[in-house]
Amino acid sequence: MNKDFDLEQAIKALQSGQDLTGKDGFLTPLIKQITEAALKAELEQHLEGDEQPNRKNGSSKKTIKSSVGTFELDTPRDRSGTFEPQLVKKNQTKLT
Repeated sequence: MNKDFDLEQAIKALQSGQDLTGKDGFLTPLIKQITEAALKAELEQHLEGDEQPNRKNGSSKKTIKSSVGTFELDTPRDRSGTFEPQLVKKNQTKLT
């Protein structure tokens, strides 16, 4: 599932009986967006404190399983490879 969370669409989905959680649940994109935003903020903070020249170097995708469903997460990375995310650690596939 790779779409942005839309509150109006979520309300309509809830009214029509769509699941909150699961593969087609409408909360999954919200969890994805929040998690990706937090990871980007972690990287920004990491880069600010770095004494050596370092910068963003794209992202990598990984499949995350959560209580609301499974989604593809774009995990940011830095050029020197020193960024260690705390919210979703390297090799972590479950979000609890």
